[in-house]
Amino acid sequence: MGDYEHTTDVRRPPEEVFAYLADVEHLPEYFSGLEKAWSNGGEEVGVVANVEGERYEGTAWMHADPDAKSLRWGAERSSGYHGELFVTGIGDEDSRVTVTLHTERADGPGIRAGLEQTLADLKRILDGSGTERVG
Repeated sequence: MGDYEHTTDVRRPPEEVFAYLADVEHLPEYFSGLEKAWSNGGEEVGVVANVEGERYEGTAWMHADPDAKSLRWGAERSSGYHGELFVTGIGDEDSRVTVTLHTERADGPGIRAGLEQTLADLKRILDGSGTERVG
C-alpha cells in the first residue's frame, strides 16, 4: 500500500487553475499515463490509460468541488487507486497545486515518477515553466 504526495506552484490565479483542472477533457494533457478522458455524465468519466505498462480502458469517477477548489477521483480496480487534488492561493495571482495518490500497489518509484511528471506537465502548460516532458 502506498500514499504519495507532490506539490508545485503555478503562476496563475487559483480560480483559473481550478477551472482548467476540473475540465475532464484537459486531463490527458497533463495527467501522466492518461491517453483519453471524456465525461459520461455526472461524476462518471470514461478513460483509456497506460499505467506502468498496464493498459486500462473503462470508467473512473471524478468529483469537483469548486468552493474548496478540490478534485477527487478514483477507479474501480483491485489496486484501490484514488487521489485528491487541491488548489490554494499564494497571494492573489499564484497558486499551489497539491496532489495526493493512494494505491494498494507498493511500487513507489514508478508511481512517484508519474506524479512528479504530471505536476511538471501542469506547470509547463499553465505558466510556461518547469521541466520538459520526459518521453
